[in-house]
Amino acid sequence: MARQSLTFRRLTGLDRSGPPPAETLREAPWRPWTVPNAIGYIRLALVPVFLVWALRSENGTDTGPAILFAAIAWADYLDGIAARLTGQYSKLGALLDPIIDRALVLAGVIVVWHFDTLPHWALAALAVREVVQLGYGQWALRHDIDLTVNWPGRLGVWPAMSALFAALVGWETLGEILLYIAIVLLVWATALYIREGSTSR
Repeated sequence: MARQSLTFRRLTGLDRSGPPPAETLREAPWRPWTVPNAIGYIRLALVPVFLVWALRSENGTDTGPAILFAAIAWADYLDGIAARLTGQYSKLGALLDPIIDRALVLAGVIVVWHFDTLPHWALAALAVREVVQLGYGQWALRHDIDLTVNWPGRLGVWPAMSALFAALVGWETLGEILLYIAIVLLVWATALYIREGSTSR
C-alpha cells in the first residue's frame, strides 16, 4: 500500500484521514527500536520522576514538577511528528503511546488528589475512565480487535492533561472547567470504543 504524501496537515496530525499505517496493525511486527519509540521510553521513564517530585513539593504547585508534567505530555505530539517524518510506525508505538498518556494522567490525578486542588469525585471519574480504557484496550488486543482512535478520545486528551497542569500551577477554576470537559469527551470516546469492539467480534 502506497503511503500518502506528507503534507503540513498530515505532519502536524490535523489530517487523520485514511486507514491506520499497516505497521501499527495487530499482525505487524513490534519494531521496538525506532526513534518515536525511543521518545516514548523517555516519556515513560519520566512519569515516576514527576510523581515523586510532585508529591515531595510543599503544596502541589511547584514549578519544576509542573514543567516536567507538561514536557511529558507535549512529547506525545513530538513522537507523532517523528513517526510521520521518519515513517517509523510500529505496533509497539501504537500501544505504548496511550499507555504512557494514561500513566501520566493517573500520576497527575494522584498528585492533585493528594493536595486537594480539584474535586475528588471528578478526579475519580477520570481515573476510572483511564483504567477502564486501558483494560478494554488489553481485552481488544487479546481478541485480535483493532480499535481505531476516535475524535472524542483524541480531543479529550488535551483538556485532561491541561486540567491537571492547571491544578499543578494553582489555576484551580480553569482546571475544574477543563476537567469536566475532558470527562465528557473521554467517556464518550470509551462508549464508542466499546461499540466498535462489540461490532468487530
